[in-house]
Amino acid sequence: MGLSYGPRRQIWILKQIGREWNKINQQALNRAIKSLYESKLINIKERADGATKITITKSGKTKSLEFKIDEMNIKKPKTWDKKWRLVVFDIPEEHKKAREAIRECLNNLGFYKFQKSVFILPFECEDEIDFITEYFNVRSYVRSILAETIDNELHLKKIFNLL
Repeated sequence: MGLSYGPRRQIWILKQIGREWNKINQQALNRAIKSLYESKLINIKERADGATKITITKSGKTKSLEFKIDEMNIKKPKTWDKKWRLVVFDIPEEHKKAREAIRECLNNLGFYKFQKSVFILPFECEDEIDFITEYFNVRSYVRSILAETIDNELHLKKIFNLL
């Protein structure tokens, strides 16, 4: 600033500093988010009976999931909690086999295809989705959403026999 030759140049420098600082903050945020994805410690073990065991560390607590991928199912509770579980994914072409396998798994689990890469289910399924995303190694491309209302809820209730 002291070496700039006029007040206009000093103002220009101050504006540039603000823009550059915002870029740095955005980069730090992006790095932090990526680090959260990568820091999820997992251990995958194939058992003799065909089941796969994935152990996930979450906030210092260990969560162990064990399923046979071809025999997974989601239990329908006696009473519905009136919440919708959406699974949204945007898996790149280079992981096409995993993308198709996830679609097939979600269909087999009873999800309704809401859109091409959006599936919906009215029952608790967090463990199953965690297992599938880790099994196919696509966690960074898959999002889970818990929703209380959806505009075409009546149609979905009919599909899932919730009326």
